[in-house]
Amino acid sequence: MSSSNKTGSSPLTFILTGIPGLLMSSYWMALPLCCLYLLMLLGNSTLLWMIKTDHSLHTPMYYFLSMLAVADLGLSLSTLPTMLAIFWFESTSLCFEACIVQMYFIHSFSAIESGVLVAMAFDRFVPICYPLRYSSLLTSSLIMKAGGAIFMRGICVVLPVAVLIKKMPFCRSHVLSHSFCLHQDMLRLVCGDVKVNSLYGLTAVILTKGLDSLTILLSYMMIIRTILSIVSQETQAKAFSTCISHLCAVLIFYIPLIGLSITHRFGKHLPPLTHTLLADAYLLVPPVLNPLVYSWKTKQIRRRILILLCRR
Repeated sequence: MSSSNKTGSSPLTFILTGIPGLLMSSYWMALPLCCLYLLMLLGNSTLLWMIKTDHSLHTPMYYFLSMLAVADLGLSLSTLPTMLAIFWFESTSLCFEACIVQMYFIHSFSAIESGVLVAMAFDRFVPICYPLRYSSLLTSSLIMKAGGAIFMRGICVVLPVAVLIKKMPFCRSHVLSHSFCLHQDMLRLVCGDVKVNSLYGLTAVILTKGLDSLTILLSYMMIIRTILSIVSQETQAKAFSTCISHLCAVLIFYIPLIGLSITHRFGKHLPPLTHTLLADAYLLVPPVLNPLVYSWKTKQIRRRILILLCRR
């Protein structure tokens, strides 16, 4: 087979996979997926609308929460076209260029979300460890600069990944393991030397999610040490309660991510369904659950939702 990105005069296409053991035309799977996407769109869009319209929510915590909602929307919408095409229209083929674009946006928004979680950890760290400096440190200017840096990092770090894989020859089976394009999944179909791609991909992960998870861990070690030094148990409980929403968001994002990374590298013997479910959980669960967690644990948002419901 020709080791190029074209077969004769036909452009290279990849075959996406639904859920192993499930018929493509199974509407009982398509309907829940649509409900999840609708819940994600409704939840994150509502958060953004409330933060924009309610001036009492114009604080650092909610600015970072709005960034998280944007990242969640981008992450989910990146997978939406192919997921709906597979389960509603039984269309599993995707051209090479479209696959590259989807892969780029998935990994970019994932890196952005990881960076936003670090910024939110800093937003919890400062008021607990340095309460008197909170307003002077977390200014609107700093938040805008931090948000711009987070988005630019996600865009720039993942760009070489897309450029490198675009130049690689694909001469094996073009069947991917998921309903969307991921870098690790595409890389296993390359018939050339993938050392540079693998090395840069690993470096990109370390520079984004690796450093981010370490920073969050160190932040919470210092937060816990400060809270435990407080004499009043009531004050300790209040301080811990301000971190619960963010901790839930961190666990919701990193647990599926770590599970997916481990299975891609060491779980080749596992059934395909395991890989599929972990990838779907990594991309679908955080955008759906984050708005629910923050709506449930944040008094201002919960109160705002109740006011809207009462008006109706």
